[in-house]
Amino acid sequence: MVKQLTVFLENSPGRLARLTRALGDAGVNMRALMVADTAEFGVVRIICDRTDVAKDSLEAAGFSVSVTDVIAVAVPDHPGGLADILEVLGAEDINVEYAYCFVEPGGTSAVDVFRVERVSDAMRALGEAGIRVLRAEEV
Repeated sequence: MVKQLTVFLENSPGRLARLTRALGDAGVNMRALMVADTAEFGVVRIICDRTDVAKDSLEAAGFSVSVTDVIAVAVPDHPGGLADILEVLGAEDINVEYAYCFVEPGGTSAVDVFRVERVSDAMRALGEAGIRVLRAEEV
């Protein structure tokens, strides 16, 4: 299981820069970043090396932050790799609320991050299917 920060961000110029500067000044290294927007605000999802430090520094800078448990999975980098994982979750009746992914340069697999309803059940089902669920240190 991996801890993810979710930050609600005003949709205005420079706001994302201030968020990332607060993390940089706190010595936090981001490993994954996803930004989604609505008409009025953005939702920033971050996986980083020091979640507690990041949360504290962002709150001190005036950001609204929550911590969420997500699953990071090593997905073979070939056609259908993601479908294999989603089929395992679907067979267990586990809903995926959202997902995002990235590929490490020179890597042989992608890393997909999933927010699911039942994290423990999802981790068990994926493990039983031979799918590698990553530890926080591996992301």
